[in-house]
Amino acid sequence: MIPDEYLQTFVVECKELLEQMEEALLVVEHDPEDPEIINAIFRAAHTIKGSAGLFGLEPIVAFTHVAESVLDRVRSGEILINSDLITLFIEVHDHLGKLIDHVVEGVHPADEIKSCSKSLVAQLQTYLSGAIVTHANDSDKTPVIQETKTEKAVQSDEVSTDYWHLSLRFGLEVFRNGMDPFSFVRCLTTLGKIVKLVTVMDSIPSVDEMDPESCYLGFEISFDSDADKITIENVFNFVHDDCEIHILPPHSKVSEYERMILELPEQEMRLGEILIKCGSLTPKELDAILNLQSENSNESPKLIGEVLLEQKVVSPPVVDAALEKQKQVKENKKTEANLIRVDAEKLDELINLVGELIIAGAGTNLIARRANMADLIESTATLSRLVEEVRDSALALRMVQIGGTFNRFQRVVRDVSKELGKDIDLIISGAETELDKTVVEKIGDPLTHLVRNSMDHGIEPAEVRIARGKPVKGSLKLNAYHDAGSIVIEVSDDGGGLNKEKIMSKAIERGLVAEGANLTDKEVYNLIFEAGFSTADVVSNLSGRGVGMDVVRRNIQALRGTVDLDSVEGQGSTIRIRLPLTLAIIDGFMVGVGNSIFVVPLDMVVECIELKAWTGDEGDGQYLNLRGEVLPYRRLRDYFDTEGDDVVQRENVVIVRYGEHKAGLVVDKLMGEFQTVIKPLGKLFKSEKSIGGFTILGSGEVAMIVDVPGLMNQIEHEKDEGGTTVVVASK
Repeated sequence: MIPDEYLQTFVVECKELLEQMEEALLVVEHDPEDPEIINAIFRAAHTIKGSAGLFGLEPIVAFTHVAESVLDRVRSGEILINSDLITLFIEVHDHLGKLIDHVVEGVHPADEIKSCSKSLVAQLQTYLSGAIVTHANDSDKTPVIQETKTEKAVQSDEVSTDYWHLSLRFGLEVFRNGMDPFSFVRCLTTLGKIVKLVTVMDSIPSVDEMDPESCYLGFEISFDSDADKITIENVFNFVHDDCEIHILPPHSKVSEYERMILELPEQEMRLGEILIKCGSLTPKELDAILNLQSENSNESPKLIGEVLLEQKVVSPPVVDAALEKQKQVKENKKTEANLIRVDAEKLDELINLVGELIIAGAGTNLIARRANMADLIESTATLSRLVEEVRDSALALRMVQIGGTFNRFQRVVRDVSKELGKDIDLIISGAETELDKTVVEKIGDPLTHLVRNSMDHGIEPAEVRIARGKPVKGSLKLNAYHDAGSIVIEVSDDGGGLNKEKIMSKAIERGLVAEGANLTDKEVYNLIFEAGFSTADVVSNLSGRGVGMDVVRRNIQALRGTVDLDSVEGQGSTIRIRLPLTLAIIDGFMVGVGNSIFVVPLDMVVECIELKAWTGDEGDGQYLNLRGEVLPYRRLRDYFDTEGDDVVQRENVVIVRYGEHKAGLVVDKLMGEFQTVIKPLGKLFKSEKSIGGFTILGSGEVAMIVDVPGLMNQIEHEKDEGGTTVVVASK
């Protein structure tokens, strides 16, 4: 029985590896010659297989072994990668996900899953013929086998050695399985001559920890033989599943040596040790080089790599690869030392405790001011500053880059474009933009719908694009950036844009707009977010039923965000989502209105002015002239119908900005900055669009948090008594 905590760790790691595998599969389609990407796919499969083996999950081990064997031949150049093979491995990836899901559920794979495993294994087996597999045409899925030809001439990108190189790392279970590592070495001598052999013993633990039945050996061998690779591989048939084996033919490409060096067991190694392990140097040769290096140290110190190149002992590419390995090992060790996996629930608990600490600190500060004790006031000020730093650090723990979410859409775009028969390129920018983990988790589904909708309705078929003078390949862009305390996510396409007349016609037909209504372009475009609205002529598997865009808007509004749309007919559309960076704690600006206190998010506050100094004769008291800019304003006293003295000596206007819009909020008192812990409103207030939550003050009183986007939206669509629409000023 597998302990739950171990099983959970296995599942989490496998999910992460599958994400990396999928990302690499989608990238390699555009860059099939990049060995590092292919290695990433192989490493993911290899690690999943090894981990599954530790838990005795035989269905996963057996299935992954076949996939790993194909990937190993892709790495060695025996199988050429193409779109058909990538499609197959994407199916392999999906199937592995299902097998791991069965592990989570604690049930054996169903017959349907087993049947799918057999089908995929059969397809993979067609590539394990020991020859280079290509496709005459990507549309033809029948493999074409070509005979492998060995080139005897040494090319510029080959390592000039006439010997095979074998890198062997035997598994811990080899002795228990009745195998003797040295018997395989002796078997090699029947096929040729062992020129050099270096025994690798780095895995041997201390005497107290050593298990006499476990094998800790490895070998690096230079081998002179006329045998072919398959014959040499067959020597290790009985231990192939338990060992890590690399076999490089004579005159192998530099990239193969680089790959082998980079995949050596990760440990702290010096350059000379790496070269010994890969068989490029013997210990005696290294000692001679170190002595030569020591002799030259009095003149001008030289790195060992420079000495190796001067003496022409090792070719430059191999030295470069060894240096890269040395650098990689150090970086990996540093990264591993700096990373720790933390349960998300523990982070949430930390944020909640920090929030309570802020409220308690505000109460202490208030008591100090009432007591008028200077020393205590100074002490609480220091405490407040430290609490603010703790708050920022705690929130930073929950901030993640949106690039992980964006990269998932590589797969969505690939699958949907094939389903639609369109050639679409996904362009990602701003992937490094950070926002709260909770927001990232909840924005995935709305983004998925917007991306699929842009591909289906936005980007035209190839023949239409050609007729309009556009490139055959459509372009879909995902972009993210910070703006005024918010994160903005844009989904853009270069498709046909929206047809205003068609939208208005449908809206009038559905009774959403009165006949003859005069709407702005943006108001017309935003009609597509109404429930049940659709302009599609044909219902498809992707869209057309009028379900989705209204859900997108509701989900985004639930995150205290907004969504709007810009479009140019014939050129494309851009959907812009604006979200708060965090849903937990913000810097606020506290204002007094009558007997009530409100908090405005500080990032949205532009400036504060006195109302009388700026009020002109414009309009009916709903506008002010702010340095030549006509700015709408509203009294929060009237808007929220608050109680208190009607006569206020001095009214102030808090100028707020959200996106491209600005407006003024008239208040009675300006009370300064305040660390605000956002508490959600109850179900009773769900219909209130101008309040985004509440917070608890140090005095124990409750202050409402103004939802600036919601309030602006209310102002924008207000009708005064004369029927004139009040439009919020743009920047």
